[in-house]
Parts: sequence; structure tokens; C-alpha cells
Amino acid sequence: MLRGFPPVIAANTHTLILGSFPGEASLAATQYYAHPRNQFWRLLGAVLDEPALHELRYEERLACVLTHGIGIWDVLDACHRQGSLDSAIRHAQPNDFASLREHAPVLKKVCFNGKTAGRFAPVIGAAGYQTLVLPSSSPAHAALSFEQKLLVWREIVC
Repeated sequence: MLRGFPPVIAANTHTLILGSFPGEASLAATQYYAHPRNQFWRLLGAVLDEPALHELRYEERLACVLTHGIGIWDVLDACHRQGSLDSAIRHAQPNDFASLREHAPVLKKVCFNGKTAGRFAPVIGAAGYQTLVLPSSSPAHAALSFEQKLLVWREIVC
């Protein structure tokens, strides 16, 4: 059973971005979105007007994102999976979303990085949060260009 990471969240977090589950590169590095071709940090940097975000050390990236009121987590706490594809996830265990209000009392919006994570949007929406399903930042999702993805990702800050 693979285990995910704790949330990157603070009391001022108003927007949370949820992925599905860390890929192999992320698990090995113990960092969210560590695969060098994953566009997460570049997309988020463009959205937050922090174009060098992806060039910062990991801890500095997290601090910067938190300064903007953005949190990062995954919908799954644990699962079995060979490789990094979401389609290979088995025996998934979701994270404890009931604790969100406790750790992020001003949280209003939850964004989902890709369709797999987006399956949780109705559940999170029913809990009273605004939801937005984003095109995946994964290198496996090459149907859209960076610019096309960015058009939707800009809605994170709307």
C-alpha cells in the first residue's frame, strides 16, 4: 500500500488544489508534482504571477503558494498502484476531507487537478465548497497545450 503526503495548508488557505495521488517521481522525492515534465508548478506560477515558482527550491515553492492562500493535497491518502497512471490505482482510500474546516477555516474553493481527482467534486461541492475541475498538469495529459490548460487554470484565482 502506497501512502500519500500530508496537506500543504494553512489557516489562511482559501483555495485548495487536489490531485489524485503522487506519481512515482513524487513519491521518490517526497514532493508534490516532482516529475520534471509535470506542468503543475509552471501553471500555478503563471496563475499566481510568480513566473519563477517552478525554479525555486521545493520548500520555497510551498511557502510562496501558502502566502497566496493556496493549499495542495490529494484526494487519496493511500492506494495500490504500479507505475504512475491514475488508471492503475487500486484499493483507493480517500483522505479525511471532514478535517478541512478545522485546518482551513476560510477555505471556499476546491480545485481538482484532472478528471480522476475531479470525481470527488460532487462530494466536496455537497459539503459547501465551490469546485473547479482543471485539465491535468500531468505529462500523460498531452491533449491540451500549456496555453490551453492555463486558460482554465486561471479560474483558480477568480
